[in-house]
Amino acid sequence: MNYNVRGENIEVTPAIREYVEKKIGKLERYFNNTPDANVLVNLKVNNNTSKVEVTIPMQNLVLRAEEENADMYAAIDLINDKLERQIRKHKTKVNRKFRNNLSTTPDAFAFNTEVDGVVDEFEDDNDIEVVRNKRFDLKPMDSEEAILQMNMLGHSFFVYTNADTNTTNVVYRRKDGRYGLIEPS
Repeated sequence: MNYNVRGENIEVTPAIREYVEKKIGKLERYFNNTPDANVLVNLKVNNNTSKVEVTIPMQNLVLRAEEENADMYAAIDLINDKLERQIRKHKTKVNRKFRNNLSTTPDAFAFNTEVDGVVDEFEDDNDIEVVRNKRFDLKPMDSEEAILQMNMLGHSFFVYTNADTNTTNVVYRRKDGRYGLIEPS
C-alpha cells in the first residue's frame, strides 16, 4: 500500500507518518495479497481536537473512516479499529454470498481466512437486520415546512414529497446544526 499523509494546521513529522503506516499497515493481514491501494490520510488540528480521515480505495471496496479526539495518536488507533470492523463486515458479507450462491466470486478469495494464526469465524452481523417497518403517507410540502415538521417531531431527518417536483425528498440535520436536503437526480 502506498501512503499519502497530509496535514492541515499540523506538520506531519516522521514519527506521525511512521505511526500511521504501522497502524494502517496492520490491515494488510486481512488480505491474501497486499492490496495495491493508495492510502489517503488527512490529519487536521483545530483548537484542541485532532481529526483523522483515512480513505483506502480498492478494486471492489472503499474503506473510509474519520475520527476526532484530543490526542492524534488515539484518533489514529480509533480509525484503525473502525477500518478493521469495516473489513470484517465486508468479508462476512462476501463469504456469506459465496456460501449461498456456491459460486466463485473474485472477492471471496481476496480475504485471508486466517488472521494471526487463528481461523476467522465468520460472524453473523445482526446489525443489518430490519427490526421495525413503518408506513405513512407522504404529504406534499416544501423543504422549510419539512424542517419544521422534523423539528416538531424531534427527529434528525424527515421524508416528504416535494410539492413543486412531486418527488420524494429527505431533509436532515447535519452535525454542524444546519440542514441538508437529499433529492433524486
